[in-house]
Amino acid sequence: MPDIYLDNNATTKIDDKVLEAMLPYLQELYGNPASVQYRLGRIASEAVEQAREQVANSLQVSAKEIFFNTGATESINTVLRGTVETYSRKGKHIITAKTEHTAVLQTCEYLTKKGVEVTYLSVNKDGEIDLNELKDTIRQDTILVCLMAANNETGLIHPIEKIASICQEKDTLYFCDATQLIGKQDINLQDIPIDILTFSAHKLHGPKGIGALYIRRKRKPIQIPSLISGGSQEKGFRAGTLNTPNIVGCGKAIEIVRPQKQLRELRDNMEKRIIETVPQVIIHAQNGNRLYNTSYISFRHLKSAEIMTSLPHIALSSGSACSAGLLDPSHVLKAMGLSDEDSYASIRISLSKYNDKSQIDMATSQIIDAVTVLRNNSPIWQLFLDGLID
Repeated sequence: MPDIYLDNNATTKIDDKVLEAMLPYLQELYGNPASVQYRLGRIASEAVEQAREQVANSLQVSAKEIFFNTGATESINTVLRGTVETYSRKGKHIITAKTEHTAVLQTCEYLTKKGVEVTYLSVNKDGEIDLNELKDTIRQDTILVCLMAANNETGLIHPIEKIASICQEKDTLYFCDATQLIGKQDINLQDIPIDILTFSAHKLHGPKGIGALYIRRKRKPIQIPSLISGGSQEKGFRAGTLNTPNIVGCGKAIEIVRPQKQLRELRDNMEKRIIETVPQVIIHAQNGNRLYNTSYISFRHLKSAEIMTSLPHIALSSGSACSAGLLDPSHVLKAMGLSDEDSYASIRISLSKYNDKSQIDMATSQIIDAVTVLRNNSPIWQLFLDGLID
């Protein structure tokens, strides 16, 4: 039986055109882009700058505002730690949300030990923040608002235009992790005054281990020191030999990616069929503005690990790939008010352009069958049917 890959919020299959663009720089055009004294080095340097232009064109910004690194986790560490280091005279207050990626939450936890005050915005049952709470929370000593564009677990899309406008009004920097949104929705940073933005290429059919950081050029320059020292690469902002093949792949991936809005119909039909067939299910953030490819579902009175183990040929997730293996329930679902039991019962299904109707129909049937069998053999489910538990 062929595998069906439905974990595209964790990573995506590399596009053939991306791989084709990368191969020359893994083979014959292997020069170091910093070695511009000779031809192979200059070719590599030109390839890097072409990729920078491709990223910049996609975001509608200047190529001078784009810096390559290993991806969003590195960007998050660079921006959060660097902002605290540079803007400590203004204050040591950062605002984020309880549902942010663990890279943000763990870095903020580290910074609190260094004397930084972090405010974590609450969310409603669909994972939405209160914009009035955001306005009221920004203070004179607030140096950064860090809020993602779209949640990696539920797919909920934050109103980044409104968030950016609030931060602009309050003269506070806005840093946006757009990793899940880019490739699924167009972003024009000429229209949205986001100050700093990051993404990872492997979420949009590019290679792993590469991403970009956008830093808006302003009259008063945004000051973020390098996280990694040791060289003058990326204008001194990020030391280390540039990974030319991956950078080329990143540029090509963002150049050719197109929103696959037809996936919404596949997802909605899948959810409708599950709801009509399986009792006691919860579609998380169902009433919110979600990414069209994402569905996060709790099958009550089961464990997500049981479901996934019984479906060895379907790639599913119990939440964030960066939290895989942890024994704690999803911090995103907990922030949305879900119980531990229902959090542990949740699986995330995330689609890509490589999924078609036949795959989704087959996967849906197998998920329904697996849940039915597991519940029929479950004493806990029997207790629920007997009215002894909720």
